[in-house]
Amino acid sequence: MNVYACGLDFGTSNSTVGWSRPGQTALLPLEDGKVTLPSVIFFHADDLHPSYGRAALADYLSGYEGRLMRSLKSLLGTSLIDEHTELMGQALPFRRLLEQFIGELKRRGEDAAGQHFSRAVLGRPVFFVDGNPAADRLAEQTLHDMALAVGFKEVAFQFEPIAAAFDYESTIAREELVLVADIGGGTSDFSLVRLSPERAAKADRRSDILANGGVHIGGTDFDKYLSLSSVMPLLGMGSELLNGRQMPSAQYFNLATWHTINFAYTRKSWTEIQDMHRHAAEKDRLARLMKLVQQRSGHWLALQVEAGKISLSDADSTQVDLGRLAPGESFALTRAAFDSAIVQLVSSVEDTVGTLLNDAGIDAGQVDTVFFTGGSSSIPLLRERIAALLPDARRVEGDLFGSIGAGLALDAARKFV
Repeated sequence: MNVYACGLDFGTSNSTVGWSRPGQTALLPLEDGKVTLPSVIFFHADDLHPSYGRAALADYLSGYEGRLMRSLKSLLGTSLIDEHTELMGQALPFRRLLEQFIGELKRRGEDAAGQHFSRAVLGRPVFFVDGNPAADRLAEQTLHDMALAVGFKEVAFQFEPIAAAFDYESTIAREELVLVADIGGGTSDFSLVRLSPERAAKADRRSDILANGGVHIGGTDFDKYLSLSSVMPLLGMGSELLNGRQMPSAQYFNLATWHTINFAYTRKSWTEIQDMHRHAAEKDRLARLMKLVQQRSGHWLALQVEAGKISLSDADSTQVDLGRLAPGESFALTRAAFDSAIVQLVSSVEDTVGTLLNDAGIDAGQVDTVFFTGGSSSIPLLRERIAALLPDARRVEGDLFGSIGAGLALDAARKFV
């Protein structure tokens, strides 16, 4: 085993660094003893000094002036990667922001390991971009170049669900045909793999992988559609203008989408929002929107929606805090409303699994296990629909935020010997 190799999982919502060593856990502590680092950067306005992870969220929520960036991975494969955001009159290129975060992951992993890492296996979704192979290749190349720029000398990639499969494989005693369901912050990825202790020793695992599939739907999309259906109407979305026309929706979509929230704070957007308020039939709703944007509380609202979504994994209803818009205000959110908001997204994910099984020529009854990983795999409707496709398969839940990183560490130890 080469001690200079790590597995790096740069996730849409959370990231990890892993180092495979005999008899020790792979994932390294990155923040306050925790092995996950939320994929968040906050730039302080006074000196553009960045904070990361939970500290970044805490700085933002404490009211420090600056710019919060989250879900940066979603920019890979899009034209936005070559654009920038502005803070205090300075341009902050998105490409540079991603590079900074990956560099911080490397630095923290090395500090925790007491070891320099010159080689890495990086996780990647099955598809960065749906239906566009050229954009997908460009996204991987962009991530590759960023990894070299922060100091890695050699970089390899592994599909994230395959990495999760390697982690699960380390726990089993016999051969299994496994569907790995990795539902993360930005994508839903699936792999159908033959796993066993004997197969784990093979250097080349290509013959064990029966099929891969994925769709660019993940936790941030569930947040978005939950916000659009339940929260944004409270700010005027779907209401009417005085002339009877429907309220323009672009600003609401910006505020409901993690990586475009800051677009709502531009001068052009503020002018449009003021115009929307002047011509609104229900000015009280638009007043909420104006207050949200004036306070630059878009990420705060998105965090409340995300917290509500997470609560609904275990409860039939929850309260979403709107206290920053009106003291003491909240609204009830139900599991049924959430299911209704995301049902089309879940159907697309379900279709992806069905297509993968057909492409592999595998009957549902042949699959032994469905292995769930990724934070969004805990969404009840999604898990129920996937499990229903394979009613005889055993359902196993991995480390929702760590299985991929642990598997990447195992892969790094095998690849770089």
